[in-house]
Amino acid sequence: MLVSNPNDVKIYNLSVGKSIPEWLSERKRRKLLKHNVDMRKSINLIQDFDMPGVSTSVRASRDGQYILATGIYKPRVKCFDVNQLSIKFERCFDAEVVTFEILSDDYSKLVFLHDDRNIEFHAAHGKYYKLRIPRFGRDMKYHYPSSDLFVVGASNEIYRINLERGQFLQSFDSESSSINKCTINPVHHLLLIGNEEGKVEAWDPRDRNKVGSLDCGFSCIKQDNRIDRIPSITALNCHNSLTLGVGTVTGQVLLYDLRSSSPYMIKDHMYGEPIRNIEFHKSMDYVYSMDNNIIKIWEKQTGKIYTSIEAESTTQFNDLCIIPDTGLMFIANEDKKLQTYFIPSLGPAPRWCNFLDSLTEELEELNYETIYDDYKFVTEEDLEKLDLLKYKGTPCLRAHMHGFFIDIRLYRKAMSIMDPFDFEKFKKKKIREKIEEERPKRIQIQKLPVINKDLAMKHLENESTTDLKKKKKATPNLLKDDRFKALFENPDFQVDVYSEEYALLNPVISQMGKTKKQRASKVVNENNIVEESDTENLRSEDEDMADSSDDEKPWAKEVRKQYKQVKENERRREMEERKNEEDSSEEVTKKQVKFYELKDGISFNGPKYMRQRAKLSLGDRLQKEEMHRVNVTGSRGNKEMTFTIKKKNFKKRVASTTNRQELKHLLRPANNIGKSKK
Repeated sequence: MLVSNPNDVKIYNLSVGKSIPEWLSERKRRKLLKHNVDMRKSINLIQDFDMPGVSTSVRASRDGQYILATGIYKPRVKCFDVNQLSIKFERCFDAEVVTFEILSDDYSKLVFLHDDRNIEFHAAHGKYYKLRIPRFGRDMKYHYPSSDLFVVGASNEIYRINLERGQFLQSFDSESSSINKCTINPVHHLLLIGNEEGKVEAWDPRDRNKVGSLDCGFSCIKQDNRIDRIPSITALNCHNSLTLGVGTVTGQVLLYDLRSSSPYMIKDHMYGEPIRNIEFHKSMDYVYSMDNNIIKIWEKQTGKIYTSIEAESTTQFNDLCIIPDTGLMFIANEDKKLQTYFIPSLGPAPRWCNFLDSLTEELEELNYETIYDDYKFVTEEDLEKLDLLKYKGTPCLRAHMHGFFIDIRLYRKAMSIMDPFDFEKFKKKKIREKIEEERPKRIQIQKLPVINKDLAMKHLENESTTDLKKKKKATPNLLKDDRFKALFENPDFQVDVYSEEYALLNPVISQMGKTKKQRASKVVNENNIVEESDTENLRSEDEDMADSSDDEKPWAKEVRKQYKQVKENERRREMEERKNEEDSSEEVTKKQVKFYELKDGISFNGPKYMRQRAKLSLGDRLQKEEMHRVNVTGSRGNKEMTFTIKKKNFKKRVASTTNRQELKHLLRPANNIGKSKK
């Protein structure tokens, strides 16, 4: 796809790029697409939309489902089905096709006019009938109300072939020597012909008489006195019941109101080439006029140019087909590929290729350079000043809009002759451009954001460094990325450098060295260039730090220091929490002490209560114990349980120990029990 922007109107050329041969295997096809960028960017709107040598004419069926094109060599016609985006059939002829008409709504009825005086009728299955006319034909049109086929050519006769009866009817005799073009008005069905004498004649097929004539050649000579001969008519088309477009061999387009004998608009292509086709936009007041080199789209009432499509230097345009109510057009040219252009401003894409709308919307915001980089646009007054009017009509000047495009080398040469002191202006311009190039290299003052200032200083430092290795390792600058814009504007994204998590997870960033801070501040605040001695010292310090081990790096010591400080703070906090919890638990126990009243007739049985208590498990006794406490300490959920056990009687404990000492000598050792058994 090639995008051009003449007159600020986007034009998409969908036929640019190389086509992939059909005989290639899928593996070779993928390999070719992988290595060839042009083929990856190309859009194959319709498959095999080309001819072996040259395409001569192109038409679209009235139902909009089929596109037919003729070309050489060998002479042939191709029918393309837009629903399948591929070719439907292909038929070859014995002679070249001058023009053809689609008689039905689809492809089932076709008629072809050949350059050997033969007319072929084709049905859906193929060739149906062939007949011969007396003289060489140049154009033909089909009259639907009467089923008459009108053929004009190198004679003054207008041949009539009635397709319902299948025979020739009496011809219309014109006053001209030969007739070039003919058209039929779609509203009142008048037959309009254009002859070699520059006149347009109107014939009524109902009474078979001429009803009027227009002298277009006289209007062209009156508008341009440089024309030394009467221009012949080369293009005709009607827009509605009253508007008629006439194209001449001298490159002029005349718009007529059939009620007037003089044109209300004359548009000159400024190329001197014959006009080959004229089309009208149905919903907008735009006219498409085409010659061999250019297609101009201009306003019908004022003649102001809207945009233009130029042919390549090696090709010429032959025919134009506009898809109604869309911005898509097909062009037959002197090349193998039929050209396909899409202008979104003139209408949407057709239903069968609606993906073009979404594709072009993504490219609308991109800016493209003009396609005339090697040419300069000049008006006719500029040509008079430069004494270059003698080059009009030559390949040195290309007519465009209200002036011409001239080769920039010829223009500079003419300017140097007219203004010999222009070299001084050129020299000053080059000096000014050189100064503008060096200006961005200077150190500029950059305003740091309020949010995450240290992070911004770090990115500025990475960007300003001259070491290639450090530049490769550096992260992308977040200050220039719009996705991270909120990181330096929204206070919610402020990094808390005093938090424990930041100190442990980001030790290098949190403890940035003094040398790095100095370098970052110099990039932001100073305008003078840093002296070479200072930069060498900073570089040597960085290299020494890089060569040293991890234990010798200052940030490693700071990490250990921070880790010890965090642990100490955590231990102190746990002690304070434990103390507060003990105080609160004592207060709770004091509040939870209850007194019970013993009723009359109920005695408190101490030994029984102790026996019941002894039968309980340790967990149940601890649960009933009033002084037990369970504390949860630390950030990891550690549990600590404290309880007290009643003290035994000291006298009983002493008596038991004395009895054990007295009876110790009576105990017999059990070492010799095994020997005695043996």
